[in-house]
Amino acid sequence: MSTDLPTSPPTSPPTVPSTPSTVSSNVPSPDPLIGLFAEETRVRAFAAVALGADTPTKVMERAGLSPRDATAALRRLLGQDVITDDGGLAVAYGHFRRLARGTRAPAETHGSGDEGTDAVLRTFVRGGRLIRLPAQWHRKLVVLRHIAEQTFEPDVEYPERTVNERLRAWCEDAPVDHVTLRRYLVDLHHLTREHGVYRRPAQV
Repeated sequence: MSTDLPTSPPTSPPTVPSTPSTVSSNVPSPDPLIGLFAEETRVRAFAAVALGADTPTKVMERAGLSPRDATAALRRLLGQDVITDDGGLAVAYGHFRRLARGTRAPAETHGSGDEGTDAVLRTFVRGGRLIRLPAQWHRKLVVLRHIAEQTFEPDVEYPERTVNERLRAWCEDAPVDHVTLRRYLVDLHHLTREHGVYRRPAQV
């Protein structure tokens, strides 16, 4: 007599429904500021600047950071526009106000061909408007040259009224007036003036 017992058909392991691939794409990417301040050294460096540390040395002292950590943290903070370095480190409160209004402007490329020049222009010129004139002279020269080149064609004569109108447009959001800009451009030979007529030389 056969002693074989009836066997039930093999059962397959339970299957787990696969997760649609679209789920991961719906997860929102983290806010850049969250990523920026996820690193403790950057938080400490930013706090030091907010409390008045206006030089890298003061940031190191107040935040208790090594020179290497302080330099790396400040470089990232400057790169994300949350602090500025215009004659001294400071919090970029205007940047935070723009973020609060939901109108953060994308980083502009001014096409100078020089990364250092573009970095200066991104800080002081946005949307074809002057934010403010830099305190440091070499940065001021960069900004003034840019304004001259973007506003006036070389070897074209402009009456003073036209010069004033064009420079006034740069000053709408800046604590500087068109007369000051015009004086700088003339003093630096970006504009010549003769009998009330202005001209930008082809070469300065």
